[in-house]
Amino acid sequence: MELADYFENVQGIGVLGTADADGKVDLAVYARPHVIDEATIALIMSDRLSHNNLESNPKAAYLFVEQGEGYVGKRLYLTKIGQETDPELIKATRRAGTREYESTDSQKYLVYFHVDKVRPLVGD
Repeated sequence: MELADYFENVQGIGVLGTADADGKVDLAVYARPHVIDEATIALIMSDRLSHNNLESNPKAAYLFVEQGEGYVGKRLYLTKIGQETDPELIKATRRAGTREYESTDSQKYLVYFHVDKVRPLVGD
């Protein structure tokens, strides 16, 4: 199954791992990524620790655990390649029916990543 079909049709929970320039690691729960093509995904991010880490270290990992029994999902190894701040583009990218979490920061980013590698959740 291609990434676009996978992330449009499979429910679950995602976790984004980032690290700052000194290697201090952060993990955060994230929605399913928006698949641009098989080599590019995007995440909508607030101006918080994960986004700040990507400013000094473009490498990240996204772990997705499928809803249901067992340990099924994907691990995506990523490199940040760009970002947009246009609120209309971000709004248009957001999936229908998803709610925006309330936050005190108003700045949002549509952050683009190159998908360096895809692995299953468990094993190779």
